[in-house]
Amino acid sequence: QVRLEESGGGWVQAGGSLRLTCTVSGRTFGSYHMGWFRQAPGKDNEFVGAISWNGGTTSYGDSIVKGRFTISRDNAKNTGFLQMHSLKPDDTAVYRCAADPRPWSELKSTKEGYTYWGQGTQVTVSA
Repeated sequence: QVRLEESGGGWVQAGGSLRLTCTVSGRTFGSYHMGWFRQAPGKDNEFVGAISWNGGTTSYGDSIVKGRFTISRDNAKNTGFLQMHSLKPDDTAVYRCAADPRPWSELKSTKEGYTYWGQGTQVTVSA
């Protein structure tokens, strides 16, 4: 059983920064690709970005990031990170991390590409 837990969410003013952490337990994190998604009230689940098991490949949602977000990971600590800068009110959402052991593919930008999910952490950006 793989368990994921996000932390680091909260309230921030526009232009500020937050770093979200995803802590994985139950299996060797290093063998899993990891993704981040977000969902705002009344909106669909949106792909934020993903990172391969060894950190060698990253992918970001076109409509979102534009250089403001960075995904990284520390396999020795079973932890993944989403660093967010220049936050905007439109970034307000519940952010969830996800993990999956299957080979890297285009599916990793979709929710179908992940088997395990965290509960999410709320990020609120005020104008």
